[in-house]
Order: sequence, then structure tokens, then C-alpha cells
Amino acid sequence: MRISVSIIGHNEAHNLPRCLASVKWADEVVYVDCASADGSAELAASLGARVFTRPNDANLNVNKQFGLEQCSGDWIFYLDPDEEVSAGLAEGLRGELEKSRYSAYVLPRRNYYFGRWLKRGGKYPDRQLRIFRRGKASFPCVDVHERLKVDGPVGALRWHIDHHPYNTAAELLRKLDFYTGRGAGRCAEKGKPVSLTRAGRKFLVNYFVLRGFMDGPEGFVSASFDLFNECLTWLKHREGGGAGGR
Repeated sequence: MRISVSIIGHNEAHNLPRCLASVKWADEVVYVDCASADGSAELAASLGARVFTRPNDANLNVNKQFGLEQCSGDWIFYLDPDEEVSAGLAEGLRGELEKSRYSAYVLPRRNYYFGRWLKRGGKYPDRQLRIFRRGKASFPCVDVHERLKVDGPVGALRWHIDHHPYNTAAELLRKLDFYTGRGAGRCAEKGKPVSLTRAGRKFLVNYFVLRGFMDGPEGFVSASFDLFNECLTWLKHREGGGAGGR
């Protein structure tokens, strides 16, 4: 049984060493570089990945699906460059898959904001569908945040992946601009703006009801970021904005 890991990225040289070091146990690592200008493709190749280069499509799922199609393993594990596989998952995954009766698996994800694991505020366990039999799942190329579509039963793993989405303020602002641009584009397509009332309610629930305040300053930043994301999406939609580059 062979396990492939598929990753796509744009200007991810700062994240790739950590990510790729965590999947050295895989039989194959496929990295799809999306028009990077920071040497990501060369770095990934030097770290043992099979590298493909593609245009930087604003709908990330187009290149995610392309990456899956290049994998040859019996099982495929999709990762983002700002994620890493925990030691427990690396040690236990192969044994689990060898006896599996499932087509795919969800697993919990620990989100780290500026180095702190957010345990509350709706940020954990943040279950992700990432591991599946080759040919049993695909990314719909419709929405940037669309989940994998799976043919067959889905199991659950107890081991984690770790997510480091925001290490600096500059990184947070760059991703905010990208995702709000995509969100405004979706609002325009559907003819339906963001509900600021619902966004405000979500902030209150995450920060107070789900105790995001117990995660300290990072918990406040997380809840505020989610609220501002919705507000900025609403503004971009009102201005007639749409998707931007990563």
C-alpha cells in the first residue's frame, strides 16, 4: 500500500520546510507550484517532492484537483503548505489505512494564531476531510472553500494535523484581502450580500459562548478577524469587487 501527499502553494517558501519535513514518511509527495516568485518550486524539489507548475488560479480547488490527479498512491493525503502532520498521525496512519473499510477520513486540526493553539472559540477541533482512497474523492472547482466530495463511507481519526495560518500581521492582511475578494465575488454571483447581523452574532457566540476570550489576545484577534472578514466582504461586494490574486 502506497500513500501520496498532495500540496499546492503560491510563495510558500517560508512554510514548506516545516510541512515537507512532517511527511517524510510518505511514499510520494506531489507539490503543485502556482506561479511562485520566491523559489518555492525549487525548494520543494530539493526537499524531495515531485513538482508541477501551474498558473495561479484564484479558485484554489482547480489546482488542488490537478494535484490529486498526479498522485499514484492507493491513498491520498491533501495538505496545505501552512499545515504539518503531527507525530502521532505519522506513526499511526499507515496501520489504520491498511485495515480500513472507509473511502475517506476526517481528522481534527489544531489552529495556531501567532504561535498559540486556539482551543476554544470554535477553532477546535475544526475537523477536516483530507485522507481518501485514490479515485474516491475530488475537489469541486466551484468555491475556494468547497470541501472534498467523497464516494463512500467516511471514518474519523483521533490524530491531528497542525495549522499555522497566521504567523505575522502581514500574512494575516494578505490572506484577508484574498478571501474577502473571493467572498465578494461569490456574493455577486449569487446576488446575495453577507449578513452583517449573522456575522455579529457569530462573533458573540465564538468569543463569549464558546469562550474564545480564554485563548487570550490571540483568541480576541481570531474572533475579530472573522468578523472583519465578513464586514470587508460586504464592503467589497457593495463596491462591485470580486476575486483577487493570492
